[in-house]
Amino acid sequence: MPSPLARLATVISRHRWAVIAGWIVLTVFGAYAAGQVADRWTQSFSVPGSSAYNANQRTLEQFGTGQRPPKVVVFHTAGDATRSAEIRAAMTRAEQANPGARTSSFFSTGSLAYVSRDRHTTFLQIYPRGEAIFDLPSHAAQTRRAAMAGLPADISVHVTGRDPLSEESKHGERGGTGVLVEALIGALGALVILLFVFGTVPAVMVPLAVALAAILNTFSLVWALTTVTDVSIIVQFLIALVGLGVAIDYALLMIFRFRAELREGKDVDTALVETMTHAGRSVILSGSTVAIALLSLVLLPLPFIRSIGIAGMLIPAVSVLAAITLLPALLAVLGTRINSVRVLPRRLMDRGDAESGAWGRWARLVNRRPWPAAIAGLAIVVALAVAGTQLNPNEAQLKTVPGSGDAVAGRDALAAAGISAGVMKPFDVLVERGGDANAVAAKLRGVEGVDGAAAPAAWRSGELAIVEAFPAVDGAADGVDATIDGIRSSLEGERATLGGPAAADRDFVHALYGSFPAVLAFVVLLTLVLLARAFRSIVLAVKAALLNLLSLAAAFGVIVLVFQFGFGASLWDLDATHSINAWIPLLIFAFLFGLSMDYEVFMLTRMREAYDATGSTERAIELGLARTGKLVTSAALILMFAFLVLSTTPGVETKELAIGLAAGIIIDATIIRALLVPALMRLFGEANWWMPRWTRSALLLRPRDA
Repeated sequence: MPSPLARLATVISRHRWAVIAGWIVLTVFGAYAAGQVADRWTQSFSVPGSSAYNANQRTLEQFGTGQRPPKVVVFHTAGDATRSAEIRAAMTRAEQANPGARTSSFFSTGSLAYVSRDRHTTFLQIYPRGEAIFDLPSHAAQTRRAAMAGLPADISVHVTGRDPLSEESKHGERGGTGVLVEALIGALGALVILLFVFGTVPAVMVPLAVALAAILNTFSLVWALTTVTDVSIIVQFLIALVGLGVAIDYALLMIFRFRAELREGKDVDTALVETMTHAGRSVILSGSTVAIALLSLVLLPLPFIRSIGIAGMLIPAVSVLAAITLLPALLAVLGTRINSVRVLPRRLMDRGDAESGAWGRWARLVNRRPWPAAIAGLAIVVALAVAGTQLNPNEAQLKTVPGSGDAVAGRDALAAAGISAGVMKPFDVLVERGGDANAVAAKLRGVEGVDGAAAPAAWRSGELAIVEAFPAVDGAADGVDATIDGIRSSLEGERATLGGPAAADRDFVHALYGSFPAVLAFVVLLTLVLLARAFRSIVLAVKAALLNLLSLAAAFGVIVLVFQFGFGASLWDLDATHSINAWIPLLIFAFLFGLSMDYEVFMLTRMREAYDATGSTERAIELGLARTGKLVTSAALILMFAFLVLSTTPGVETKELAIGLAAGIIIDATIIRALLVPALMRLFGEANWWMPRWTRSALLLRPRDA
């Protein structure tokens, strides 16, 4: 009896033009949806339920400020800044340039916490109104112009802070393109690689057509999703570039198999059925692993991460649907013409005899020398994985933000005056129910790690008041955790709650990684079940999961070396960040675990098929690697190029994500799949195919499948 996929292939072949027409209509609508969803992205990175988030929300509701960190207007003079009428007037002008903002300074509090020890430098805190939104303009230049108006030449003024520094670094970068441009660049790179892979125009254009349909139809579904939930703005980049890579991956697998079946003399309909039966099954399994890894993000208590998980899951789902419906319809129309319109010299074309080619020779070499291959592969990935254990998930300290404009000058002026970088990410303590704000400020001044605290008289509204405190270090530095714990301990018994950007960032990291073990367990367990069913082997499933985790750790090692330690960061005009943005490792894990599993599935499915036909593990390794080596490396190059394009986007966080994914993909396709997988399988021998009888029943395998 034909399999469901074989029956689907027959139906699609019979109704090929109707299937293609349906996809064209849906894709045209997807282009419209992509334009409509642009205004619906959410840009919040909040942690609902955390004490700092709740304090910041109540502050926002009562004062109109509280979520956004302050702009810091830095003044320097040769005289005593606390006695300068010019500086005081300049601060007033800066405040007027920011209507509705909450401000504090020496002149409004009388506190020397706002003044350097030599009294030559002082600063004004300006908390902007409104919610914290991604890439919201800081208006630092307007604030500086207002402060400078009429100011004597011997008094300098700069406007710095987290938002002005971030804004300045992004505007100063070379490159930085929109989603559409990045997708087009990625598609151009894919086109070049596909030309060398297939060598004929139809075989090159079909994967690009499938990718276009998958990307635009994913935008349609995400547009619908935005009507019921918030979806992070980050999703648009992932749809464009991950969608491009994944859809082409699946199309590559199907076309490779279809052309191989044609070379063996099968007619078009039979070749299509065989392609769907074998390659189509691999595509569904691969897409399922990617979707599971992304769906696991819903276990995290962070709305924007959950939205990435839900929306991101649609990328492989739509790509799989396009690969098993649209692609077979296109292949049915093209038939043997898939090999027409040659653009490469005949000597460079794939002749189908993979075993006698480079990958066949490599497979035989690994079969003969499994121990050296395994040791070499493990040495490389373990060395990178060890570096990955040094990962510091946190927001980068502001001293590491690149740039050379006024915000950087203001940051440097604070440091030169001996004023802590903590003033750019201060603590804001919300005092409620008529509590004594001055008493709270006095307590905070006694906490180790707090440089100063004040309770501005203007920061009172009804029974609420705000106390501002400055940590002695940057709000993202290691030592700030102990200070936060000290402040929270000092507030016990007080009607006060710690808020502010530094506390909110700490709660964000704890929320992310407190739930990560559950995410990891969920992904690994479901992946093991899927792989064990697909490969009919417990050993292969466990090995695949472990190698995937090792590949992930190696990818983390790359971003630690490049960004955290600064080796090669100059390629992106960056210095060492000393940390990796907290949500980046989670996204790398979710995407890379699924994407790299694609290659495992492609390779091991062929090896299992060869083992069933020959009964020889050594022969299965040779045939499987020879027939999938070119496919895996080509797919990896396309994905890697797409992520390298993404790394040109402004923002350190996006660069960290893009380089982590690019490194993980290429490490996985080369060292893991081409070296470690065949070497370890050769060493395991017949144990590769071990599957106890009880597991066959537990996994609901039919006797003929077991």
